[in-house]
Amino acid sequence: MITLEKRAGPSKAWALVTPLVAVALTMIVGGILFAALGKNPFETIRTIFLDPLFSEFAWFYRPQLLIKGAPLVLIAIGLSFGFRAGVWNIGAEGQYIMGAICGAAVGLAFHPMESRLIFPLMVLAGAFGGWAWAMIPGVLRVKFGTNEILVSLMLVYVAEQLLASMALGAMRNPEGMGFPGSRNLAQYPSAANLELIKDSGMHWGVVAALIAVIFAYVTLSRHIFGFQVRLAGQSPRAANFAGVNPAGMILICLGISGALAGLAGLFEVAGPAGQISIDFNVGYGFTAIIVAFLGRLHPIGILLAGGLMALTYIGGEIAQSNLGLPGAAIQLLQGMLLFFLLAVDMLTNYRIKFGKGGTV
Repeated sequence: MITLEKRAGPSKAWALVTPLVAVALTMIVGGILFAALGKNPFETIRTIFLDPLFSEFAWFYRPQLLIKGAPLVLIAIGLSFGFRAGVWNIGAEGQYIMGAICGAAVGLAFHPMESRLIFPLMVLAGAFGGWAWAMIPGVLRVKFGTNEILVSLMLVYVAEQLLASMALGAMRNPEGMGFPGSRNLAQYPSAANLELIKDSGMHWGVVAALIAVIFAYVTLSRHIFGFQVRLAGQSPRAANFAGVNPAGMILICLGISGALAGLAGLFEVAGPAGQISIDFNVGYGFTAIIVAFLGRLHPIGILLAGGLMALTYIGGEIAQSNLGLPGAAIQLLQGMLLFFLLAVDMLTNYRIKFGKGGTV
C-alpha cells in the first residue's frame, strides 16, 4: 500500500533536486511522445537540448539563446516577487503586451525625429504600461477582494484585442500599403533596441534581465523588503504582527511584476520583433511562469531556468525545420515541464511510504 506522509519540515535535498528530476522526466515522456509521432526520440531530444549548444551551427544559435531568454528571465523575476508573497499574477502576458504598446507608441510619436532621449522615454513608457495594467487586478483585490488570478488572466485577452486594434488602426504604418502592423522600429535608430556587441545577441533587454537578477538577489536575501515578502507568503498572520501592510505588499509586488513584464515587451518590440503586429505576443508571459517555478523563485535559479526554456524554443524551431516536428509538440513539452515540476515538488513536503517498509 502506498501512502503519503507529511514531513516534519521541507526537505532541502528534494527542493534542490526537484527541477533536475522534472527535466529528466520531461525528456523521458517527451521522447515517448515523439516516438508516438513517428520521430526518433533520441535524435529529437538531442536536437532540442544539445544542437543549439554543440552543433556545427551553434555559433549562430547561441546569440538567439540570449534573445529568447532575456524576456523570460525579466518577466519571471517580477513574478517571483509576487509568488513569494502569495500574490498570484497570472496575467504577465497582458502586461508584456501593454508595455510593448505604450513603449512603441512613444517611439512612433517622435518619428522621424532623432534624439538620444527617445529610447529612454520608450523604456519608461514600457515599464509604466506594464505597471498600470498590473494595477488593475491589484486595486480590485485591495478594494473589493477580487481574485487577482482571474482578473489578471482575463486582462490578457483584453490586451490581445487592444494589440490587434493598434496593429490595424492607430499604430498601423501609413506607408505599409494597408497591411496590419506599425512601422519597423528596428530601422529607426533612436527607437531601436540594437545589439550592443555585433553578432552577440546582447541588447539592452539582456542587460536589464541581468540587472533584474542582481537586484532581486540582493533585495530578497539582504534587504528588509525581501524579508517582508517572504514573511507575507509564508505566514500572513505573522506578517500582520510584524507591521507588514498586506494591501501595500499586494500593490508593490504586482507593480514590480507588471513593470518588468512591460519592460520585456518594450525591449522585444524595439528589438527582435521590431514592430507592433497582431501576432506580436508569443506566450512569453505564460512561459515565464514555468521559468519562475523551475528556478524555485530564486534569482539565480530563474536565470538558469530561463536559459533552459530558451533552449527549448531554439531547439524546437530546429526540430520543426529539420525533423518536421509539430510546433504544438514543443508547447506540450514545455507544459509537461511545469506539470512534472509541480508533481515532483510534492516530495519536498511529503514522503512516499510503501506498505510497512521503505520511504522516499
